[in-house]
Amino acid sequence: MNNHIPLARRDQIAARLAQGQPVVAGTLAAEFQVSEDAVRRDLRALAAEGLCRRVYGGALPPLPGATPMAVRMDEGRERKAALARAAVATIEPGEFLFLDSSSTNLALAAELPAEHALTVATNSVDIAAALLRRQDVRLVMVGGAVDPLVGGCIDATAVLAVGQMNIDRCFLGVCAITVEAGVCTVDAGDAAFKRALRAASRHCVAMATNDKLGLQSPHRVAPVRELDQLVVEHDADFKMLKALAKAGALVLKAGRPL
Repeated sequence: MNNHIPLARRDQIAARLAQGQPVVAGTLAAEFQVSEDAVRRDLRALAAEGLCRRVYGGALPPLPGATPMAVRMDEGRERKAALARAAVATIEPGEFLFLDSSSTNLALAAELPAEHALTVATNSVDIAAALLRRQDVRLVMVGGAVDPLVGGCIDATAVLAVGQMNIDRCFLGVCAITVEAGVCTVDAGDAAFKRALRAASRHCVAMATNDKLGLQSPHRVAPVRELDQLVVEHDADFKMLKALAKAGALVLKAGRPL
């Protein structure tokens, strides 16, 4: 008899993943005496929360930095707002901007100056929703299948759309950044989209909270020398910033959070 209610079963699966254990749908179905469809629903829910990576037949523990946009947007709001206020200084009036799907870029959307008469494109559902309420910004939404981890569209449709744009300045979302590997991300599709975005843009800016500096993810986007500016927090590690500057990054420090 099956005595496992769905939430209790899901918690047990999540605990195993948190311990670094991969899970197999068929094995879990037999253990909990439920259908494989029920287990797959559990794994989809856990993946949406950033607690696992779906693979054929089961799931793997999450990679470092692989947190869904829905979770990230509520983390470190004051620090991200400080980065956004510093990044606004790089923007020229009348520019065509692209805000890549990122919780820090969501903070930037709130800081865009009304008097600049900007056109802003984005692949992010949350950024588009925030800008839709602004009458002073012309909004362009890049479509496609929405990736719940990224919080936006990064598929072939999105890549094709970006390739047809003449972007003045893009703001790349950053999962990780090191001197050796440059800007990196946890998802191969997201990395491909970011590379297409960088190629379509005259200027490229990235904002990085302290937890991203020195962190390496599996998929490379761009070396730091290809960023026009890297905006960092006021208390970012001095040795890291010195090494990034030596590697060719033009570093801009944000002010203290309000």
